[in-house]
Amino acid sequence: MGYLISAIIFALDVWAIASIINTNEQTSTKILWIVLVAVLPLLGLIIWWFAGPKANYSA
Repeated sequence: MGYLISAIIFALDVWAIASIINTNEQTSTKILWIVLVAVLPLLGLIIWWFAGPKANYSA
């Protein structure tokens, strides 16, 4: 069960990092958010979800 939860958190972190990369923020801001998500996988993901930059997807 622990492996499944770890795999889900990992997949969500990869998604969050990809979303951070696709923002219009400055490179330094992107790096800080990526480091936060990478160093603190669950907590960083939660903080990013509420306060971080979101990706700019155009239709």
